[in-house]
Amino acid sequence: VPQTYEYLDKMQDRVVKFITEHSQIKEKTFRDLMFKTGDLARDIGTVLVGEDAVKCGLIDQVGGLKDAIAKLNELKEQTGGLMQ
Repeated sequence: VPQTYEYLDKMQDRVVKFITEHSQIKEKTFRDLMFKTGDLARDIGTVLVGEDAVKCGLIDQVGGLKDAIAKLNELKEQTGGLMQ
């Protein structure tokens, strides 16, 4: 169904745009990882774990919930409590 494909394509573009605007990963790199095939028989995409996600710029650092809360508090202090 063409309308469904176009809708999914637009939604995918929105997700890609959001991720690439809010991380250090380049759009081409992200799309290459997203459409990579071959790891599993019916697989499409790439699973990135920990440091691999940091290396490609998808995330800033590896950590747990405690680390995330500490970083959030640090950012709140830097901005006077105002988050964008």
